[in-house]
Amino acid sequence: MALRAGRTQTAGQWLRALHAESPADLNCRWLLAVAMLDQGESAECVGLLEGVLQTAPEFTHARVDLARCYRSIGRHAEAREQLRRVLERHPHHAPAWLAYGDVLVELGHYPDARTAFERARQCDPEKPRIDAATKALLADDRKGAEELFRQVLQRDPGHAAALCGLAAVSLAADVPGDAERLLRHALRLSPHLPLAWRGLGPALLALGRLTEAEAAARYLRTIEPENPQSWIATAAAAARLLRQEEALAAYEQAAQLQPAEVRLRTSIGHVNKTLGLRAASEAAYKAAIAIDPFNAEAYWSLADLKNYTFSDAEVDAMERMLADGQRPPAGDAQLYFALGKAFEQRRQYAKAFEHYARGNARRRLDAPFDIDAFERRGARIRNSFNAEFFAAHAGMGDASAAPIFIIGLPRSGSTLVEQILASHSQVEGTMELPNILNIVRDLNGPSPADAGYPESLAALPPRGFAALGERYLAETAPLRQGRARFIDKLPNNFSHVGLISSIMPHATVIDARRHPMDCCFSIYKQHFAEGQTFSYDLADLGRYYRSYLATMGHWDAVLPGKVLRVQYEQLVREPERQIRRVLQHCGLAFEPACLAFHETHRAVRTASAEQVRQPIYSSGIGYWRHFGAELEPLRAALGDALLAFRQFE
Repeated sequence: MALRAGRTQTAGQWLRALHAESPADLNCRWLLAVAMLDQGESAECVGLLEGVLQTAPEFTHARVDLARCYRSIGRHAEAREQLRRVLERHPHHAPAWLAYGDVLVELGHYPDARTAFERARQCDPEKPRIDAATKALLADDRKGAEELFRQVLQRDPGHAAALCGLAAVSLAADVPGDAERLLRHALRLSPHLPLAWRGLGPALLALGRLTEAEAAARYLRTIEPENPQSWIATAAAAARLLRQEEALAAYEQAAQLQPAEVRLRTSIGHVNKTLGLRAASEAAYKAAIAIDPFNAEAYWSLADLKNYTFSDAEVDAMERMLADGQRPPAGDAQLYFALGKAFEQRRQYAKAFEHYARGNARRRLDAPFDIDAFERRGARIRNSFNAEFFAAHAGMGDASAAPIFIIGLPRSGSTLVEQILASHSQVEGTMELPNILNIVRDLNGPSPADAGYPESLAALPPRGFAALGERYLAETAPLRQGRARFIDKLPNNFSHVGLISSIMPHATVIDARRHPMDCCFSIYKQHFAEGQTFSYDLADLGRYYRSYLATMGHWDAVLPGKVLRVQYEQLVREPERQIRRVLQHCGLAFEPACLAFHETHRAVRTASAEQVRQPIYSSGIGYWRHFGAELEPLRAALGDALLAFRQFE
């Protein structure tokens, strides 16, 4: 079991002792050879296995492992011959087919390798359980899928497909480190298994290791060029690396290979949106609806273009979908949000809010949020990052001044500030980067509720702060094209200004802030693809905003002058003055291009992509008043926090 579970050093020690006692035991010699192979002792394991097979020519498992040994020392033709001998006598031997696929890849016979890997899947005695687990995972039953995959691994700890499946569960649960560990184990067992490579790219993307993810996608494309998943992996990596044209081309290639796949049409629409290709984006979403008239995501994506006007026929279609009891309810929230937008455009505000409320209620069922836990976490952060902490850690961290962090809440004008700065010749606009949150996740450890981040920083040695800053800069380096500065616009980083200042004390921080009623309502009517689970309840939104104010007030107190506050309403009313403030805070000379930010051509990957390609407008200020009665729970939750914003109404 230790050997199958990957604990080869432990297994090797035990097996050497057993072999010394019973040198003629064939099973012991076979397993010792396997342990030696996994520890890189290929030449020695060849001799052992050849000796085993001289004594027992029908020892099938030993012959499969001899083929692995031959492969490891470059004797690929001999490896293929050994596996052919096994498969001639045992045509349903799944491990032999798996090994045969690997050797065919190494010989460059990719189509034959794909056939071999598929035969391995079909011959797998655990196939019914693997298929059931996969079906459960696709139905978002992560618990059921995990249980089934673990049942397979209890019987066979080295079952590659089950390891890949469990990795997919980990990735769905936002634990990409576990996913990578499981996939690496699967690849030690079958180094060219396409299933494992398909999972590795997304895991590496989630971990922020973009160049590795791109390399994984490139390799997958080499071994499976005709599989749409290879091109989807390529597109995902290219999009994260801000190479949107390349991402678009890859998605279009995948769509050629799988023209009926509706999700590829919506993905093409999303990339066109980031590129500012409005007509192409709209056409792609409508193509998705033509393929699948019940595609809720495509309807919401049209609404998320912000200035798309739904026809009466489209409104009727969405209402019929919601009334259809035979349709799965998975997309109901997106339809409610889209209809809310449609009725808002028609100035039917009460009806619009009713649909927004229903959409949020549905999302809240799928993605519950614990506002009490968030407030407790905010208090822990403020308590840990106090004046004494910063005094004790002064001078630590990486010395780079390259990053500019734009923080706040979603829908607060942060994309506008980013677009203004990205119009400067010295500033690289990137996107909402996950890297700080990844560092926080690693600092949290397995039990973040009470003893993780930020308390774990107390155990970090002085050099550790600089190392984390270096890690951040290294992970984000692939996104930069040589400009002196770059932007990280993840709003949620407002909680982590203390960490940012500890690991990169010279980084610039800008807080984009908007009147809480306008900001929170704009958040409330936005269907977020992921994250932002606090946004689906008005009372939670109000409390979240208050916690944000408390945390930002704390940073002002313990890090005076660190954060520049940019009030959206002031930016709209006096753009040049506020833009000059922003540039001065960043240590940048004024450039007229920053005033003409809407003329800057760059990919924008947020809900505000359409707005920032227009000149500044003020119609969003005070817009919440159309929904005044419906927003009373929000007003009540905000309480006296509203007093500080009277001048911006």
